[in-house]
Amino acid sequence: MIRVLIVEDDFRIAGIHEGFLGEIPEVEVVGKVLTGSDAVKAVEEKEVDLVLLDVFMPDTTGVELIPKLRMIRPELDFIIISAAVEHDIVSRLLNQGVTDYIIKPVKKERFIEAVARYKLKTQQLGDVRDFDQNLLDRLLGVSAEADQPAPVQTPKGIDPLTLDKVRDTLQQLEAGITAEEMGEQIGASRTTARRYLEYLISESEAIADLEYGAVGRPERKYFINKNS
Repeated sequence: MIRVLIVEDDFRIAGIHEGFLGEIPEVEVVGKVLTGSDAVKAVEEKEVDLVLLDVFMPDTTGVELIPKLRMIRPELDFIIISAAVEHDIVSRLLNQGVTDYIIKPVKKERFIEAVARYKLKTQQLGDVRDFDQNLLDRLLGVSAEADQPAPVQTPKGIDPLTLDKVRDTLQQLEAGITAEEMGEQIGASRTTARRYLEYLISESEAIADLEYGAVGRPERKYFINKNS
């Protein structure tokens, strides 16, 4: 379970973000706060893994708040959600090691992908006892060494880590899977899951077929392409 604290001085926006998070399995909102001081109190009192953080609050800024929160809980991760695009602000936040930076106004799909990607990375870190260089390179986004094959380039909107998760899930299911079911598996929307599945079809790694149930419309099911 990923425990999320929303730090946003507009409760309307915070409510929208909470609704987005409700579509991602195994993600729990542990609090919504308006100010930096309330964020400090929440982190002191609650178990928090991830903070969705606005840059500008009534009493502080995200740049100032991150070090304070990490003094309380050093392992905290942050996704910035802000309209701030100034070079000085963005560069300082990136140097503080934020996980992602989403510019307002937020698109739902971009938001869900950011949190799902964080969730997947966290799961991968938790599943590994000893790291090898290839896994570290994938997690850190480091290019392969010159004597290694060049990493496969994926188009915009296709994250390599999420793609690997979709591919691995597909390989384990002889009976196939729908886009909705895949979304539940990877913690993403049905639309996002369908995009990854259709991408695998375009790469001849997957195939699709219509499955007719007793009632209703036929469902499009995806299968690993065993002939690829």
